Amino acid sequence: MKAFLTRRKSLLVAASAALALTLSACGGGTGTGTSPSPVEKPSFAAGSTMEKLTSAGKVTIGTKFDQPLFGQKGLDGKPVGFDVEIGKLIAAKLGIAADKIEWVETVSANREQFIKQGKVDLIVATYTINDKRKTEVDFAGPYYEAGQALMVNKDNTTITKPEDVKGKNVCSVTGSTPAGTIVEKYGATLVPATTYSACLEPLRNKQVEAITTDNVILAGFVNKEPDAFKLASDETFTKEPYGIGLKKDDTEFRNWINDQLEGFGKDGSYKKAWEATAGAVIKTAPELPAIDRY
Repeated sequence: MKAFLTRRKSLLVAASAALALTLSACGGGTGTGTSPSPVEKPSFAAGSTMEKLTSAGKVTIGTKFDQPLFGQKGLDGKPVGFDVEIGKLIAAKLGIAADKIEWVETVSANREQFIKQGKVDLIVATYTINDKRKTEVDFAGPYYEAGQALMVNKDNTTITKPEDVKGKNVCSVTGSTPAGTIVEKYGATLVPATTYSACLEPLRNKQVEAITTDNVILAGFVNKEPDAFKLASDETFTKEPYGIGLKKDDTEFRNWINDQLEGFGKDGSYKKAWEATAGAVIKTAPELPAIDRY
C-alpha cells in the first residue's frame, strides 16, 4: 500500500505551516482535538459491555502519551492526537462525554496485559493488528494503516533502506512489531526502549544509528525537530493496520465498535478527527481501511 507520507520536503513544509498548532518542546501533541457530542440515552442489550459502560457514565481508554500526532500528553496533562480522537468518538456513541474518559498511558509492552487485567476498557494506541496478538486480545478495525520506516540523524547518509541497518544498532520499543521485524528480517542489533521518545537521545548521541517504528510516529518526531532528524526514506517496508484492542471473545463489543468505525468514515467525523490532529502535519488524508470482521 502506498505510504501516507508525502515527500520529505512536503512534510517539512507542512510542519512549518503547522507550527502554530504544535505545542512547545516541553510536551504536547498537535492541536487540541474536537469535542464530539455524546449520544443522548443510547440503548444497548442488558449485560453487554456497551450497556455497562453507558450505565457507568464513564470509560477507561488506554493510549500512548509520547507519540506526536497520535497520542501525546498535552500541556494540560491530557493526551491529544488522532488515536485520542477515535477514542472520544467511540465514547460519544456510548453517551459518554470526553471529560468522562479516563486516559491510561499504555506502552507497547503492556497493552495485552492491561486489557486482560481490566485496567482499561479498550486501547487505541497505534496498536498493530497481528495474528499473535489476536490469540490474547480482540481487535476492532483497522481504523488506520501505517508502515514501518526508519528515522536517522539529519547528517546520516549511509542509511536509506532497511537493508542498510544489518549489524547496526537500531532503537525500537520492547514488544513492538517493528522491533521484531528489524531484527528478524533485516539483521539489526536491537537497542530496546520502553517508549519511542526514549530512543531520541541515543540517536542524537549516535549510540544508535536509527530508530524504527511506524512512519506516522516518526513523522511526528521529525516535525518537532526537523533540524536534528529525518526519515531515512519516504518509503515504508511493512503494513501496520492499527486496531482497537479489547477483551478476548467480546464479539458483541467488537462488532459494535466496527459498526461505529464504518459510520465515522461515512459521516465525516473520521476526516474531521484526522484534520484536527495528524492532518496538521501529514496533509494526505487517509481513507478508512476495510474493517476486518474476523
